[in-house]
Amino acid sequence: MPLKIPDRLPAIDILKQENIFVMDDSRAHTQDIRPLQIVILNLMPLKITTETDLIRLLSNTPLQLDITFMKLKSHTSKNTPIEHMMMFYKDFDELRSRKFDGMIITGAPVEMLDFEEVTYWDEMSMIFEWAKTHVTSSLFICWAAQAGMFYHYGIPKYPLEKKMFGIFIQKITDPQLPIFRGFDDIFYMPQSRHSEVRREDILANPALQIIAESEESGVSMVMARDGREFFITGHLEYAPNTLDNEYRRDLGKRDDVDVPKNYYRDNNPDNAPLVRWRAHANLLFSNWINYYVYQTTPYNIEDIR
Repeated sequence: MPLKIPDRLPAIDILKQENIFVMDDSRAHTQDIRPLQIVILNLMPLKITTETDLIRLLSNTPLQLDITFMKLKSHTSKNTPIEHMMMFYKDFDELRSRKFDGMIITGAPVEMLDFEEVTYWDEMSMIFEWAKTHVTSSLFICWAAQAGMFYHYGIPKYPLEKKMFGIFIQKITDPQLPIFRGFDDIFYMPQSRHSEVRREDILANPALQIIAESEESGVSMVMARDGREFFITGHLEYAPNTLDNEYRRDLGKRDDVDVPKNYYRDNNPDNAPLVRWRAHANLLFSNWINYYVYQTTPYNIEDIR
């Protein structure tokens, strides 16, 4: 089954070229089923790129998903046309009375700041609190994972001397969890961050469970509230060329960014990336939708508590 997304969203044409089935509003209205309501709070600068990355993964589920994009009223995107934001995004104030089966909150380029120094932290805090009672299951990605663990559980973040940058092997700590159904013993995850959360802080909080980690890149996935919250420190949603784009963007401009590890063939930036994470990325998002959203959410969405 396809995703139901707004008419004329640029991702539609991009994904159709990849032979991925998406369905716009017009066609979806002719189907008489209850689609799962998924809201995406997109904090990334390149909105259209992130929209495409996430929709590509969500489209792999056999369920119909109705996608809503949320934006912050207290922050104006500088890298996406205002016409795009006005056409496809809604402020939190417009959505706060609604309930959603699932929510995804992306990373944001503010990790060098303390959380309280982020200009939109107050609005983020309201959204975090709202999601506890208005969303069945939430995925927090990269900075949002750090911010969510800090807001809900007081977990601090720490700056890194060098950017954690590349593709890293991850080990699953509890293979019986449905989120990992069909996974191999190890999987790969892209990381692109200047800060970290630490294992000892998370283990000290009984409300949190580390469910995947790496000897090299540290904690990668944390679960809370029996799967109502997942915190992912990396970027399984990244397209094959994203780390390359980031590396070349920062080349010669920063001294804390090295060549992304385990990414280019033979670790040579002149070679193409070796893509090793997409299969598990598709599987993880499908498992989340199936086992933690569809199998858990009430049929009457207003019964979400």
